[in-house]
Amino acid sequence: MSLKKEESGRRWVQVEVEVPGTPEEVWEAIATGPGVSSWFVPTEKREDGTVVSHFGPGMDAVATETAWDPPRRFAAEGELGPNAPKLATEWTVEARSGSTCVVRVVHSLFASTDDWDDQLENIEAGWPDYFRILRLYLTHFRGQPCSAFQLLSITSGTATGAWEILTNTLGLTGATPGEHRKSPSNAPRLAGLVELTGSSGHTNQFLFRLDEPTPGIAHMFAAEMGGQVIVSIRFYLYGSQAPAAVASSEPVWQIWMNEHFPMTGASIGSC
Repeated sequence: MSLKKEESGRRWVQVEVEVPGTPEEVWEAIATGPGVSSWFVPTEKREDGTVVSHFGPGMDAVATETAWDPPRRFAAEGELGPNAPKLATEWTVEARSGSTCVVRVVHSLFASTDDWDDQLENIEAGWPDYFRILRLYLTHFRGQPCSAFQLLSITSGTATGAWEILTNTLGLTGATPGEHRKSPSNAPRLAGLVELTGSSGHTNQFLFRLDEPTPGIAHMFAAEMGGQVIVSIRFYLYGSQAPAAVASSEPVWQIWMNEHFPMTGASIGSC
């Protein structure tokens, strides 16, 4: 990890990604509610400067804008947790040649102890997966309206066991990047190009560019966290057919999730 500490007590992490698009197009994707919701989690930007990210029922992250300079920079301040110091977040967009931009996010806080270092590092570790989705969105679906849903379960067993169930039932065993895969007839509709497969520690994941149930992106993973197994499948569907696709697909996927990964831990909701 790249946690940095200064004598002033400031502790900070930084993550960046290069994406296609003009500064204005990239700004639309990272600094507006509909844009952020197209690759991250459902997000509201209110007129009073409040930003609310909906990770699930009872899991809203709330921040207040502290700087706004489109299409180059904005900043916000929020809560890291009970009795924690304020968490400051700064986003910048830097134009590069070849019609690309670098998106950079910096999270920082001031503390006299190491008590919050793990939280900062966890935040840092989560961005690369979302930034891969951002890059896919800006490459293939830039500016299109998005409808999204997530299926999530905290279940028993191991992440390896859960991953085997997921890949076997969806016809994904042995899938590699660049390969087109389609789920079998007895599973929910899923077809598309495999963009990423991988495992890190106790986490396994797939990233798809979909053509079924409609054009979009799907990200799925199984991970061990705190002695439990979390299985997540998130769909971002784009274009005029996306709302109908969500309405028809989400109930089918939820039945499948309940059957194969029954909830045995504390609920953390869905978006």
